[in-house]
Amino acid sequence: MNPFKGIHHVAMATGDLGKTIRFWRDLLRMPIIGTFGDKGYKQYFFRLSETSSISFFQWEGVEPVHEKDPGRVQRGPFVFDHIAFEVDSEEELWRLKDRFQSNGEWISEVIDHGIIHSIYTFDPNGIALEFTFQKKDQDLQNHPLYFDKSPDTVSSEGMNPQLSLFPDSTEPTPQEQRRTYKGLISDYMK
Repeated sequence: MNPFKGIHHVAMATGDLGKTIRFWRDLLRMPIIGTFGDKGYKQYFFRLSETSSISFFQWEGVEPVHEKDPGRVQRGPFVFDHIAFEVDSEEELWRLKDRFQSNGEWISEVIDHGIIHSIYTFDPNGIALEFTFQKKDQDLQNHPLYFDKSPDTVSSEGMNPQLSLFPDSTEPTPQEQRRTYKGLISDYMK
């Protein structure tokens, strides 16, 4: 029923690609898997897993955001809180924490959230990051939990998609009418 394979990439922006590369490629050990750019525009992709990556645009004038602790209440216009990366083991979580500390980079203590253990930090752009290890007995993918003590009307409908609200099209686009349009990266692929 769910057609999605995962997140292909998350795209963010930086004003200092050098510091961003040092953090993501060197400190976090994510290889660069794609670079595109010209004057005033760059985009770099860092490999997160076999099927997903993190991408940064470099644009002149972009400044780091104000560091905000993940999950802290905000007011006014706001969209993004933090990115959480899952690691393979509890040992890997501690190895990552130790790497940050031994290199003078700020990293939080290990926090036990009941279902996961997490550490938190910020990248050079002020982006809040969480690294987490999923406890074996608390697998949300296979055993969802619902603990909202005051759900609103919509969330009270349950955890599964309400398929009747947005049905699939009964008139799909015919093959001969399907068109694609060139994006910025396609110019580099020549």
